[in-house]
Amino acid sequence: MAIKKPAPRNRTITLSEEEKINYSAKLKSVKKPVTIEEITDSLFTGDFFETVNYLPDSFVDLLFVDPPYNLDKKFNNVFFKSKSFEEYSEWIDEILSKLKRLLKPNASIYFCADWKSSAPVYLALSKHFIVRNRITWEREKGRGAKKNWKNNTEDIWFATVSDDYVFNVDAVMLKKKVIAPYTDSHGKPKDWREEAQGRFRLTHPSNIWTDISVPFWSMPENTEHPTQKPEKLLAKIILAGTNGNGFVFDPFAGSGTTLVTAAKLGRRFVGIEIDGYYSMLALKRLDLAKKDKTIQGYSDGVFWERNTMPLRKNKKEEEFEEQLFADLEAKEERS
Repeated sequence: MAIKKPAPRNRTITLSEEEKINYSAKLKSVKKPVTIEEITDSLFTGDFFETVNYLPDSFVDLLFVDPPYNLDKKFNNVFFKSKSFEEYSEWIDEILSKLKRLLKPNASIYFCADWKSSAPVYLALSKHFIVRNRITWEREKGRGAKKNWKNNTEDIWFATVSDDYVFNVDAVMLKKKVIAPYTDSHGKPKDWREEAQGRFRLTHPSNIWTDISVPFWSMPENTEHPTQKPEKLLAKIILAGTNGNGFVFDPFAGSGTTLVTAAKLGRRFVGIEIDGYYSMLALKRLDLAKKDKTIQGYSDGVFWERNTMPLRKNKKEEEFEEQLFADLEAKEERS
């Protein structure tokens, strides 16, 4: 059977056979207690419930938890089977019980859920921490449904260990296009300014996020992971919840979005991922992040509304598009 070639603009990160060999040799696991120095900027491959026991106390500034939602779902070689409401809540409670000792007194927790798992997540979170808000973000796309509303949102619960916590609101301002450019009595802009690309204002972030693009095949951050979170989403959380040298921990790291984004933003990080293939993808992405710290939708210290940030192409992309247009013109001339 012939192997289907990817589309010319498909930028999904994959692993060649040679890369699989190279990155498999770099996979690390933990079988004994480790120090903060030993885990800094690392990814460990293994089961969360075992690996977490060896991590040090009180080192985490920001905890990002994105476990399997309460659905029957296959993650490469790992299958998660849905549970009852009570069983799923108990499972989440077990995860949080393992994680509590790792957190600093001023740590923040961001916990992902869909509509079905959101209630049991809140129930478990509120037993251990101070729940402060629920972020709802638009996935922009979702499967259609003939007898129900299409699901295209997810939740992220925001909680803290105490009333002393980090929240850098000025680091997560949203740049929005101005629809109604009001002026004062002197004709000067009110809370907006004129730029080469149009009229914009900076606004404080709310708990409804509509500016997130889910990674897809033409985006350079896209991988084969079925529930990959966008780097832009993680950038908001990391910038809001940590200072310059903050330590970010993701116990269900998947293809490494949290770790990659933390690296791009100059934060320390550690992650755990049970699947070896996804761990290797994460390691490749971390290598790529050393050369390119771009985060789609985030530039000049602000987050842009979806599809409004001026496109900045690198030389390779410009050359590709020039060749593509040349080929199309040649094809039209021949026809």
